[in-house]
Amino acid sequence: MRMKKKIVAINGESFCRTLTGIERLAVEVVKYLDGMVHPEQMELIVPENAKNLPELNNISIVTIPVEANFFPKWTQIFYQKYCLTKNRYSFNFSNTCPFFCPGFEFIHDIFSYLYPQDFKGSKRDRLIHLYSNIMYKAIAKRAKEIFTVSEYTKQTIIKAYGTNPKKINVVYSGVSGYNNVQEDFGIFEKFPILKEREFYFTLGSLSTRKNFKWIVQHAKKYPDELFAVSGKPLPSVVPPELEDLKNLDNVIMLGYLSDEEVKAIYSKCKAFLLPTYFEGFGLPPLEALSSGAKVIVSNVTSLPEIYGDCAYYIDPDKPEVDLAELLKEPVASPDSILKKYTLQNTAARIYDILKPYLKD
Repeated sequence: MRMKKKIVAINGESFCRTLTGIERLAVEVVKYLDGMVHPEQMELIVPENAKNLPELNNISIVTIPVEANFFPKWTQIFYQKYCLTKNRYSFNFSNTCPFFCPGFEFIHDIFSYLYPQDFKGSKRDRLIHLYSNIMYKAIAKRAKEIFTVSEYTKQTIIKAYGTNPKKINVVYSGVSGYNNVQEDFGIFEKFPILKEREFYFTLGSLSTRKNFKWIVQHAKKYPDELFAVSGKPLPSVVPPELEDLKNLDNVIMLGYLSDEEVKAIYSKCKAFLLPTYFEGFGLPPLEALSSGAKVIVSNVTSLPEIYGDCAYYIDPDKPEVDLAELLKEPVASPDSILKKYTLQNTAARIYDILKPYLKD
């Protein structure tokens, strides 16, 4: 079937947010795509409060004179209106799409569909759950092409929505340019105990799925071990065990850290620990491996697929494990997966899929 060729309009909402996993992927992939496409094939559509916009040669930047503070409004009104009136294909990185004209859309995971019990708290939680599920279904049923970050997530989408497997493209995430990040060892002056003792490090949004309950229970059982926890609380799905973490003598809450501070901690920790019970890809362990750290991750969802025999595995439901003994076991070098999972490879794969649709 011949593809209808149009200009692809990238939703630039990621340029208004703190750079976490999805936002970092969006920002870096746009830069790489700029070196692959021809002029007048792609546009980056941003609100006026977008920040740190890159210098692009082939992807034109279009600024809509509104601020994107309430993101569903940005995507569903202003960005969607642009795509419809200008006859553009939409391209979204973050589990969302313009409802009336989905085009090329990422589904990183369908967490709120699979774990509705994690969204029964506040009214905001319930609204996020409702909106997420509307977006998942719209993408799964009507997008032209779907990008997802693991074979695991692809299979969950097929099972949940009956989507044609040929329409779902596994486009692995990755790290790029992380070697250029310079460690900020000043973080150890802020938390001198981390200079004095060995410690395990965990990083991620302080949300339910990250399974901080595991760390609480494990830290209580092993009071001589030290845990450093970094992350930014989400405005929704905040786990009740966060209060327990703050009250444990062998857990240090670091708050939100810069990339430079995180890399410094990766380089000194005994191991990076991710006891999550759900991940569509799981980027922080990859960053940790690229910084020379050992990684301990859950043995569920996408993580064994992504990390293979380069990681140590734990059961997210069983905190009674001797981590020191676990780390004595041999694991493979991460060199092969660090070469495989790069954002340059991500962009190249996306470009290959988009090429038949791009305007000549």
